[in-house]
Amino acid sequence: MPVAAPRALAFEVLRETFERGGHTEVAFRAGAERLGLAGRDRAQAQRLAYGSVQRRGTSDAAIERLSGRAIRLLDPPVAAALRLGLYELLFADGTPDHAAVDQAVELVKIAKAAHASGFVNAILRRAAREREELTASLLGGDSTPEAAAVAHSAPLWLARMWWEELGAEAARSLLAACNEPAEVAMRAADAEARADLVARLRGEGVDFSPAAGGWPLDAAEMMAFAGRVGDSVPRLVAAGALTPQSRGSAAVVAVLEPRPGETVLDLCAGPGIKTGQIAARMEDRGEVISVELDEARAGEIAAQAKRLDLHGVTVFEGDATSLPLPEGFDRILLDAPCSDLGTLASRPDARWRKSPRTIERVAAVQEKALRAAAKLLRPGGTLVYSTCTISRRENEDRIAALLEASAAGQVPPLQLDDLGDLAPGLASPHEPRTLQLRPDRDLTTGFFISRLTRHD
Repeated sequence: MPVAAPRALAFEVLRETFERGGHTEVAFRAGAERLGLAGRDRAQAQRLAYGSVQRRGTSDAAIERLSGRAIRLLDPPVAAALRLGLYELLFADGTPDHAAVDQAVELVKIAKAAHASGFVNAILRRAAREREELTASLLGGDSTPEAAAVAHSAPLWLARMWWEELGAEAARSLLAACNEPAEVAMRAADAEARADLVARLRGEGVDFSPAAGGWPLDAAEMMAFAGRVGDSVPRLVAAGALTPQSRGSAAVVAVLEPRPGETVLDLCAGPGIKTGQIAARMEDRGEVISVELDEARAGEIAAQAKRLDLHGVTVFEGDATSLPLPEGFDRILLDAPCSDLGTLASRPDARWRKSPRTIERVAAVQEKALRAAAKLLRPGGTLVYSTCTISRRENEDRIAALLEASAAGQVPPLQLDDLGDLAPGLASPHEPRTLQLRPDRDLTTGFFISRLTRHD
């Protein structure tokens, strides 16, 4: 039986992700281009690939339960075929059971693991027969971190960390949200441009999400979409009229409040989405210095500025913790490297790439970058520290450490602004003067946002 191209690509992406350490999105795009997949075939391949990677935790628990074997003892192509087959049987609508089973068997044969074809056939047929009981046992409860990690397909360390830091109810809700479709949102040049674009796109039948209005930190230039964005949106993005950006990301710049004529520093700025928003809010009057360590991402910042026809942006390639820059910036944004735990819904493999070691590693970088940023701020200037993660070690603990350094005279005197007073429903439970956005509650990326003022 020939294997359908969408399944072949999904299988290839699974192997590239878990055997070779590749990034799911990169592997998928490369494979889809090579195979010439488009339209419904490409959409099906993406659904199968992303869903199978995302749901690996649940599928692995099912494999171990049905086979009596630890997943690490299986040949990698066998594990990939079972993960894909189980995703189709347990989570995907519209695939006949026999097709999911037979195609998985063919995939292990193609991968030169024909010796395991009978094993794969038996496991998947049993899963189809016992689907109701299996889903009830795997997905039916999340009352403990261990059960929630299986039900919501998350690493156990993450479930335990959120349980401890946020409580059981919030942890369960967050874990569930990681498997929901990510927000689709765009930024226009300004509020007036947004109004014109919304009217135009509504006339073309594009639906907008209720989340587009009424949120405490909604940026006036933002729009969120309820479903398909239509054919016009990609053209508007290419022309510079729209920029893909989550509302959580836009809220960071709304809190920064850049103004025309100021000198603003955007540290760790790649790929330049916030740099563009800062410059647009300044009406391209003043100067935005954008710093990025990675050469490719620095190039993306320059490309963003050119696409948006912004002339006040200067890009520096270098380390934000040690780059020699003049002091006296009016405003500084440090959107720091982080564990990205607020973006798991949009990055199918991200949850499997993170660990407690990741958090410790980036926390050390954040500490150095924050101290460096504080020393570049003018008296009376504003420093915004943000991350797209939900981790006390990277967020509230970093602000506490910076304030301690300020009190000890190791950095200039800083005062933490009370953002919780601005948006009480978004206040962090650990430091209520800071904000912690959540994908489950706020329907956007999980950004942490804090703001400090130099007061000497």
